[in-house]
Amino acid sequence: MSDRELRELERRWRESGSPEDRQRWLLARQRLSGKSEVLLLTDANYPWLVLVPARPDLRDFHDLSPDDMVTVGREISRASEALASLFVPDKINVAALGNMVPQLHIHIVARHTHDAAWPNPIWGVAPPLAYAPDALDARLADLRRAFG
Repeated sequence: MSDRELRELERRWRESGSPEDRQRWLLARQRLSGKSEVLLLTDANYPWLVLVPARPDLRDFHDLSPDDMVTVGREISRASEALASLFVPDKINVAALGNMVPQLHIHIVARHTHDAAWPNPIWGVAPPLAYAPDALDARLADLRRAFG
């Protein structure tokens, strides 16, 4: 995905949903295996990553080539393992919905039985909770170390 396409994706995310939703996205740009960008959502309610495969005009998982499907599957596993090692969740949720933003992207969320939405989906349950600046810096540093 080019920088222009990634900026467009970020613009769409920022323009979708409520004003609170528009403020919850932060790009923590790191490329996995040359195929996906890793995004950290700035909602401290949940450890929440989004993978965006670096291919333009993809809407659904089946739009990936067979080789890219394998690579993205490995990237999902890598992101899931990073979240599991850092946050020791009760469950890792993986979803590719795309109803608001059509570009293929995969949500990977570490869930705990004590989180605000458990056991339901996270969307629309709790208002986004901003990270304190030092907590966000620490979260990004932890994730960067986990991804190596």
